Amino acid sequence: MAGSLDGRVLSPVADQAPGQVGTRTRFVYHEEEGRIWAEYEGGDVVHGRLVGTREGDRLDFRYVQLKTDGGTSSGHCLSTVVELPDGRLRLEESWSWESRDGSGTSVVEELR
Repeated sequence: MAGSLDGRVLSPVADQAPGQVGTRTRFVYHEEEGRIWAEYEGGDVVHGRLVGTREGDRLDFRYVQLKTDGGTSSGHCLSTVVELPDGRLRLEESWSWESRDGSGTSVVEELR
């Protein structure tokens, strides 16, 4: 199993569609006894939160965010935690909006 997410800061490796998280978004993760949560902001996101669980290298969480235009969005994400050769963590994600149409994949990596 890859290392703990607790206290790690991750960011997407590529921009998503406008109004979503992007390379300027920063996620600060917390982990305790199989529970995960994070705060995130940056780019088009003023404030975001996610909460969920971790079993082995699989994360299952829901997220909600406030955007710069005042709109809110929420969704569900399943992620796989991968440890990179240099010890940083990567999340390979499959997500879907619950508050609107749309789904996709993304990759976020721990910042150096």
